Amino acid sequence: MPLDTSGPSRRTFVTGLAGLGALAGVGTLALAGCTTRAPSPAASTTPAADRGPSTWAALAAAATGTLLRPSSVGYGTAKLTENPRFDDAAPLGILLASSAADVAAGLAFARNSKTPLAVRSGGHNYAGWSAGGASGTDVSPSLVIDTAGLRSITLSDDGSTVDIGPGAPLALVYETLGARGRAIGAGSCGTVAVGGLTLGGGVGVLSRSFGLTCDQLTGVEIVTADGVVHQASAAKDADLFWACRGGGGGSVGVVTRLTFQTQAAPTVDMWALTFPWSAAADVVAAWQQWAPTADERLWSTLKLLGGETHPRGPVVTVSGTWTGDGPVSAQLSAFLTSVGTAPLTSVATSHDYVDAMLRYAGCAGQKASACTTGDGGVLKRVSESGASSLPTVALSADGIQTLLAKVEAAQDVVGLTEGGISLDALGGAVSRVAAGDTAFVHRDAILSAQYTSTFADGVDPSSFDAYVRSFREALVPEWGEASYVNYVDASLASPGESYFGANLSRMQSIRKATDAASVFRQPHFL
Repeated sequence: MPLDTSGPSRRTFVTGLAGLGALAGVGTLALAGCTTRAPSPAASTTPAADRGPSTWAALAAAATGTLLRPSSVGYGTAKLTENPRFDDAAPLGILLASSAADVAAGLAFARNSKTPLAVRSGGHNYAGWSAGGASGTDVSPSLVIDTAGLRSITLSDDGSTVDIGPGAPLALVYETLGARGRAIGAGSCGTVAVGGLTLGGGVGVLSRSFGLTCDQLTGVEIVTADGVVHQASAAKDADLFWACRGGGGGSVGVVTRLTFQTQAAPTVDMWALTFPWSAAADVVAAWQQWAPTADERLWSTLKLLGGETHPRGPVVTVSGTWTGDGPVSAQLSAFLTSVGTAPLTSVATSHDYVDAMLRYAGCAGQKASACTTGDGGVLKRVSESGASSLPTVALSADGIQTLLAKVEAAQDVVGLTEGGISLDALGGAVSRVAAGDTAFVHRDAILSAQYTSTFADGVDPSSFDAYVRSFREALVPEWGEASYVNYVDASLASPGESYFGANLSRMQSIRKATDAASVFRQPHFL
C-alpha cells in the first residue's frame, strides 16, 4: 500500500499518529571502558556538614524559594507527581527551589537533620521515588527538593548553545528553541522535564540523527551533597559531568542548569502504519532487522498493545520520523517488502520542528503552556507501570512468539486499560559514542524496549506491575538484563549492573567520592 500523503484531518492525526508518539514517551521520568578514577571536586567554600540550616524554620528562612509543609497552602497540589498511583505520598516538606543556593540549603538541612531526601524535576519516576514517601516505594517520608521552577531557557546570541533549567518541560524547550530555528533531540512526552531525561540518557524521536539528549550536553551546574556548586564539563569536574550523561537523576548531585549544543531545526516528516494482528510476527521480524540499520535520519517505533482500549484484540503499529531529503516512502519500501503484508492504513505528513514535537506530545495546535496536566492543560495524568530492556540482538522466531503471547495476555488482565510493548529504534548517532565515554553504557543496543500498563486511578497496582515485569522476564533469556535507568524498575535483581554494565564501577567511585554520607539515597541502584 502506498503512503497516503494527502494529509489526514486534524482529529484523525491527533488521535492516531500523535497519540502513538505520546505513548512512546509516557513515564519518562539512565555503561565498557571502566575506570575507578575519583573525581576532584573544587574545594568547598562551605565548612563541613555542621553548617547550614538544621531545622525546618531555618530552612524556610534560608531559602529564596518556597518551603511547603503538610499544613501549608498548596502542599496538596505540589506533592503530586505525574503518576496518580503515588498520590498518597506524604513528604515531610517540599522545597520549591529557585536557585542553586536553595538546593544547597536543602542539602545542608538533609545532612544536618538526617532527614531522608528525594529529588524531583518532572515527576515521571516510574518507581515513585521522587514522590518523597508514597506507599509501595520503599522511600520514607522525605524532604523533596523540587527543581520544577528552574525552567529558564536562554540561547546564545547565535543560537548554537542553550542554557536550560532542569525543570523546563520538553514542550516549552521545543517551542522556545524552534522559535529561533534551533533544536535538540529529546523525548516525545511534553511534560517530561529536560533535567531527568538528560541525566538518564535521553532516548527520543530524533535519537538516531541527533544522538541521545545527554550526547548534546556540554555542561551542567550541579550541587553535590556537601553543598558545593560545580560548573562541570568535559574540561572541569569531568567525572561529575560524565556521571550526568546517563548516570540517572539524584545519583551524584542536584543539577540546576544544563547547557546543550543545538542544531538547526529540521523539517520533520511524521509517518505511521498499522498492520493486521495476523501479520504481527512478520512485522516484528522485519522491523528489528531494518530499523536499527536504516538511514540514521529515519527513526521509528514499533508498538504492540492490548487491553481494554482494544476490545477487538491487540494492535500493531509502526510510526516514526524522517528528517532527510526525498519522500519517506523510499525509506520504508525495504521494510514493507520484508513484511510481505500490506498495511491497513498509512499516513505521512510534513511539519516544522515545533509542530512535530507538540504533536508527539499530544498537543497538536496548542501552545506549550497548554501542554501540561496542570490547570488549563490539555493532558491528563495517567496511572501506569513500566519496565525496560536494552537488547543488543534481535529476537529469534521463538522469542517473537513469546513477545506476541505476552501482548495478547494483556486482554486477560482485569482493569488493564492498555498494556504491551514499545520498541524504539537505536543505532545511528547513538552507537557512534563509545560505551565508556558517558555513563550511558548501552551504545550497542539495537533498540529500547518499554513494557507498559495503564490503569484506573486508585486501584491496586500489583497485577499491572506483575504484567510488565513478567513480560520483561519472559524476554530475558534472549535480551538479557540490561535496562534503561530512566524507566527505573525497583524489581531488578542487580539494578546497578542492569543500568550501567561495565560503567558501574566508575559510577560507584564517583558516588563514593562526592557523597560518602549517602545523602542521595535512591533505593537500589548504587
